[in-house]
Amino acid sequence: MPRTGWKVPYGADQTIYLVVDRQGRQGAVYCEIEIERTDTETIVADLLAGQFHDPVRVTAYNTLEHWSRDISRDIAVEIQTRCDIEGTVVPGYVEDFVHSHTGPVSHQPWARQNSGAVMTRSN
Repeated sequence: MPRTGWKVPYGADQTIYLVVDRQGRQGAVYCEIEIERTDTETIVADLLAGQFHDPVRVTAYNTLEHWSRDISRDIAVEIQTRCDIEGTVVPGYVEDFVHSHTGPVSHQPWARQNSGAVMTRSN
């Protein structure tokens, strides 16, 4: 497997984001976001704009503090929230990503979200 040149900034207290994007039959391919654009807003915007073929995971790395974290759920929730606010459906190219990290949406006609509380019918 060919290795890409990972560039880790020396001495920079900076979080770097890595988007794992599935590219057809080749399996998982790691797509690095440019260091100048290392913020979750850019990741969400790029995902919503269709910049990735089939995103699987988003991982955040901080080289100075020596930590990494899978932030896929946070990103998926943000995408779902933005689509809900805009009254649009999640675009097909990120639908699997959002659903796999946020869980299935309730399709029960008697359950609806209202001000953070779930309203259910009583018997």
